[in-house]
Amino acid sequence: MPVIGISRSAKGYCMISVLEPMKTFSEEDGLTEEAIVAKLRTCRCHHLFLHASLRNNSSGTFRWGEYGEGGLLWGECNGKPFEWFDGIPVEELLFKVREIYGLDEDASFRNVTFRSEKRPKPLYLGTATQVGVIQTEGIPSLLKVLLPSNSFGLPSLYIKDLLLNPPTYEIASAIQEACRRMRCLTCSIPEFTCLSAAKLVKLLESKEANHIEFCRIKNVVDEILQMHRNTELSAILHILLEPAWLATGLKVDYDILVQECGLVSQRIGEMISLSGERDQEICSFSDIPSDFFYDMESSWKGRVKRIHAEEAFGNVDSAAESLSIAVMEDFVPVVQRVKCMVSSLGGPKGEICYAREQEAVWFKGRHFMPSVWANTPGEEQIKQLKPAVDSRRRKVGEEWYTTTKVEDALLRYHHACAKAKVDVLELLKELSAEMQDKINILVFSSMMLIIAKALLAHVSEGLRRKWVFPDLYEGYKPEDTTLAGATSYMELTGLSPYWFDASQGNAIQNDVKMQSMFLLTGPNGGGKSSLLRSVCASVLLGICGLMVPAQSAIIPHFDAVMLHMKPYDSPADGKSSFQIEMAELRGMITGATKRSLVLVDEICRGTETAKGTCIAGSIVEKLDAIGCLGIVSTHLHGLFYLPLSTKNVIFKQMGIEIVDGHIKPTWKLFDGVCRESLAFETAQREGLPESIVRRAEELYLSREMQSSSEAVYLKSQPDLKESVLNYDSLKTNCIATISGTMKELQREVENTLTIICQRKLIEVYKEKSTSELLELSCFKIGPREQPPPSTVGNSCVYVLFRPDNKLYIGQTDDLLGRVRSHRTKSYLQNAEFLYITVPGKSIASQLETLLINQLPLHGFRLTNIADGKHLHFGTSNNFSQNSYSASQNQASCH
Repeated sequence: MPVIGISRSAKGYCMISVLEPMKTFSEEDGLTEEAIVAKLRTCRCHHLFLHASLRNNSSGTFRWGEYGEGGLLWGECNGKPFEWFDGIPVEELLFKVREIYGLDEDASFRNVTFRSEKRPKPLYLGTATQVGVIQTEGIPSLLKVLLPSNSFGLPSLYIKDLLLNPPTYEIASAIQEACRRMRCLTCSIPEFTCLSAAKLVKLLESKEANHIEFCRIKNVVDEILQMHRNTELSAILHILLEPAWLATGLKVDYDILVQECGLVSQRIGEMISLSGERDQEICSFSDIPSDFFYDMESSWKGRVKRIHAEEAFGNVDSAAESLSIAVMEDFVPVVQRVKCMVSSLGGPKGEICYAREQEAVWFKGRHFMPSVWANTPGEEQIKQLKPAVDSRRRKVGEEWYTTTKVEDALLRYHHACAKAKVDVLELLKELSAEMQDKINILVFSSMMLIIAKALLAHVSEGLRRKWVFPDLYEGYKPEDTTLAGATSYMELTGLSPYWFDASQGNAIQNDVKMQSMFLLTGPNGGGKSSLLRSVCASVLLGICGLMVPAQSAIIPHFDAVMLHMKPYDSPADGKSSFQIEMAELRGMITGATKRSLVLVDEICRGTETAKGTCIAGSIVEKLDAIGCLGIVSTHLHGLFYLPLSTKNVIFKQMGIEIVDGHIKPTWKLFDGVCRESLAFETAQREGLPESIVRRAEELYLSREMQSSSEAVYLKSQPDLKESVLNYDSLKTNCIATISGTMKELQREVENTLTIICQRKLIEVYKEKSTSELLELSCFKIGPREQPPPSTVGNSCVYVLFRPDNKLYIGQTDDLLGRVRSHRTKSYLQNAEFLYITVPGKSIASQLETLLINQLPLHGFRLTNIADGKHLHFGTSNNFSQNSYSASQNQASCH
């Protein structure tokens, strides 16, 4: 784990990371508070140091975290043990590291900082958590879908670090090229042995690497050589040099890499004993338990080749044979005599046993002493037995016996094993010392295999999920733009949420073509947040060179990817959710350039609507002026009535449709504005009592009527602003005014509707060169009335009169069903309609669009005015789009 120091500089926050085993340090300057907190949250450190420069923040207070910047960072560090330090940050931190680890003052550390002005900014904390790079409860994990479930450890850590710290365009392109080649491999591939570089260096420097570690090191360099010898894999190996440089800070030439790997493999192969060598077998004799020899020899035998310690190995074999002879001469006759004696239960017993705690081979028995000595076989050996004792010369037990000859043989064998073990360890230490000169090559090779394994696992999972490689480009494509001032272009076709498996067909796909800012509206549960999270994840994967969840993609190499979602309060800092949101948006706006991607979900939802709307509008103007790409989603529909000074902001909406008389989201992205929130439906679907929902609908209707009433009344009495209003009298007067106004409105709409439609039909019939001009008639549907059966199957254009005096324009082939559908809403139960029957759905669609565009010019207020942007309704080429738009129009009325 590294030692980390944090300080402030003229560029922002600075993070210094020192890895003592590797004798390296890196310095990242110009980090935002959000980015440095994300780094602290995703890595463990051995020691944490905070520089005195952090005490002074932008507000000038010495109580860090109380005001201004630093509160988020202070909250992250406050719960961890840390120390303050001052002086020159890098020099002082290296001095602290030398103190902590007891290093000499002249111990040097290598700077492995990767510096590039073209590298994107590290992810902000909010972005990393909201796309699941940092595991967060309730957020789909991006890491879990990038690799197969059986891929974890170092490859997973590499992918995580890559996403948190996106690479330069050149390295991202190299990663993508390596992935593309992996997808097309036809040859067998190595196992890709993964070693922790820090652990490897620590073991070699401390000379504690055992033969297993050396075998793994040999596997690493052998796999590099295996890739070098294969044409397909060699091309990938060349490409991975750049990503490995970024990950290690080491620049290694390909030819030197291959040459050094060959030398390391050869040297380890000469020294380390590999499996299957017969001269390394454990000693074995029939009269001695095999466990004894295994325990004595397994800790050193089979580690190095016998040729390097032939004398020590020979002494062990000779001592083992002498021990076997001693046991056979002194113990075997006793055992044979005991076996020949026939006795009842509880009679004599005896066997040769391994005393594990004393590391000895002794005779264990009882009742084997003869009552009468008759010079029978084995009695002479029994007389030589003596009680066994431990290393402190204490008697082990009543049943354990040995002889002087066996003890002498045991002592000689133990000395031989100890000498052989020392010789083997010395050989391993000598090899560790030799390998220290190759540490850079070993670290670089290990990282190359980690990257290769991670990318291969990602490609396998991406192909299974039917993801694609995006087309990356650096800089701008002004020749591709159509908007004034737009310089970047991004296209995601068939975009799926990354947490859904598109290969199983359970994901709703969207097309996102962007060269400006999107102002996104849509109902609750309509997919706005999912779209922003999906776009953010896809772009992040793309600029890292990985596959994206889409059918095709064109992604510029952004200098920053920023996503803001879910404001939360911070009681420890005394900040509300709105304060936190403003702080995050401040960081995003100040850090954004025309090469950035900025995604903001539900902007300014934590404060009063009117002022929040104005703040949101000002932020949208600022982002538009910056010229970045991005999406701002909102329920603040007042934004559309503000005099915003924007050039390239486009209105987008998440679609809705009518199913069985109910409005439902489609989770599809379309042009236009959706003013429907589906708040009542969402509340009811989540289990809010129906009585509360119904009452809410009544209050909503009364609020709409009150707003309309006040507007009419104040217009007729301009001096009323200076007087105290009597609410009851105002309400009575307004209701009477509205009643009279509605009749006048219906007459005016009927006349205007008839004239506009008649003129349009004349143009249509002239184009068709026919004289069969149909004279239009406008019919009324009053409260509690239904259209006649003659309308069934005929195309109609209709106008719905809302209680707030706004109009809704629609067209349908089932007017009876459409009226019933509208009246399912409590505040539209007594709604009135005007309709005209027209010849054919195509003409009805054209008239619908015409009325949506023309009626506002005559002073009428519409609820579905945005749908007038579909200028080609009714044409054969866009029939499917017309059908969808018709359902959208109906939905926006509600």
